[in-house]
Amino acid sequence: MLSILKYLSGYKKESILSPLFKLLEASFELFIPLVVAAIIDTGIAGNDKPYIIKMCVIMVALGIIGLTCSITAQYFAAKAAVGFAAKLRHALFMHIEKMSFSDMDSVGTSTLITRMTSDINQVQNGVNMVLRLFLRSPFIVIGAMVMAFTIDRQAAIVFAVVIVLLSLVVFIIMAVSIPLYKKVQDALDNVLGITRENLTGIRVIRAFNKENDEIDRFGEAHNALMKLQILVGRITALMNPGTYIIINAGILVLIYVGALKVDSGIIRQGEVVALVNYMSQILVELIKLANLIVSVTKAVACGNRIATVLEIEPSMENPASPAKACNTEYAVEFENVCLKYNAEAEALTDINFKVKKGETIGIIGGTGSGKSSVVNMIPRFYDASSGKVKVDGTDVKEHDIKELREKIGIVLQKTVLFKGTVRENILWGNKNATDDDIEKALEISQSKEFIDNKEGRLDYMIAQGGKNLSGGQRQRLAIARAVVKKPEILILDDSSSALDYATDSALRKAIKTIGKDTTVFIVSQRTSSIRAVDRIIVLDDGKLVGMGNHEKLIDTCEIYREIHESQQGEKR
Repeated sequence: MLSILKYLSGYKKESILSPLFKLLEASFELFIPLVVAAIIDTGIAGNDKPYIIKMCVIMVALGIIGLTCSITAQYFAAKAAVGFAAKLRHALFMHIEKMSFSDMDSVGTSTLITRMTSDINQVQNGVNMVLRLFLRSPFIVIGAMVMAFTIDRQAAIVFAVVIVLLSLVVFIIMAVSIPLYKKVQDALDNVLGITRENLTGIRVIRAFNKENDEIDRFGEAHNALMKLQILVGRITALMNPGTYIIINAGILVLIYVGALKVDSGIIRQGEVVALVNYMSQILVELIKLANLIVSVTKAVACGNRIATVLEIEPSMENPASPAKACNTEYAVEFENVCLKYNAEAEALTDINFKVKKGETIGIIGGTGSGKSSVVNMIPRFYDASSGKVKVDGTDVKEHDIKELREKIGIVLQKTVLFKGTVRENILWGNKNATDDDIEKALEISQSKEFIDNKEGRLDYMIAQGGKNLSGGQRQRLAIARAVVKKPEILILDDSSSALDYATDSALRKAIKTIGKDTTVFIVSQRTSSIRAVDRIIVLDDGKLVGMGNHEKLIDTCEIYREIHESQQGEKR
């Protein structure tokens, strides 16, 4: 938690002024019971109306000054807390952007979303509460007791006893409830995770008629959260009756002692009223302090979870002195490459191949054979566990990451489009692309056919995730986005799976027109999609088991032949 407080450093002035103005407010509040006592003992007792009016004006003035101080303190506290949260959220987002795919896989998307939203909000509330109440509440409690001693020492002993008993009740309840609040936050994380899964996978859930199962699953997580919250609520609910019993008992004793002293002429009626007011102030401030402790506990727990993410060192660093590309005929080289994700088993084992500039390479294999893993290592989404992946003759680890990825256009296996116009989505590939460049990219990707039928064409608004487009349309626009970049290396990771054979064939022919020096990698499940490429790489269980053109692999590679024959059989 302490590590993230550095983002509060830009608000030192606000962090100092807010508690100071709260202390000023508290000081004026402590004087009000004395004014009330003076009104009773002097004004009312002596039937002195001018004095009563004067003291009432003073009391109103104290209230207005206190209110002004309170508003000022609230302003500074809010400014510091909101500014701190904004800087922390920005720093967390920047840190997440630096994390590699492996880092994000290990942490989890839902966890990162929770850290960015509810956890930061809890920390913001905690900072706000601390700046406003951390000094004020103890100051009022101690100040009220000191003021009571100035009125009557013997009566003030009641204050000391009551404060000790109230503190015991409050802190015992907090000691029991604080660990439970942490469990509540973990249970809330679970509910949020399930909710996110359901919202993102709603189509799959309905396709398999699993609505009732998911409702039951959510209900179990929700009930677990509810039971914890009810348990915490019941425990903390004991605070009010417990503290009110003690404070009212204290007031009864105070009135009794005060009555005896008034009868003896030691103190006056107004001073007894002042003592009762001070007792009430102590009660209110201890309740505030208890709520502050709860908020701070939640904030610290959430702050620690945010700090845990910020402490993750990105496993993929940009080299301090990036190497320049070598003058070589090879665009991509794999030398004894092995890859492990967050597991002991290797996803890729001893992969070796070289690809010349301008070649078109097909990659095929069964599900889980490592096809996507191979192409994801070229733009350095993942680093090799051993061996080297070279682009333009230089190890990708020695390339500047930004410059490396500028050379590469990639269409990932899972198509992602962003909310905005067709033009805005395609300009992701090249922000300087002209409308003519976009039109050419649409023709190559076979998108022009359906874009021409959309109202506004390039200004047609795409919904978040491309929900208002079909799967094939999303894939083709993603290909256009990669093509408009005019990359040196184009990677199509199973990006035509939703296309029919005719469109797929037209797409492959159009891709050849991009440029003779463009190296193309086509990952596909269909042999028909890659049979005309220069070479085909066949993978099985993370190992390279065949390489060559279609005819050669039919004769020499049993796995490729089986894939091809099974698909040809399906066609018949």
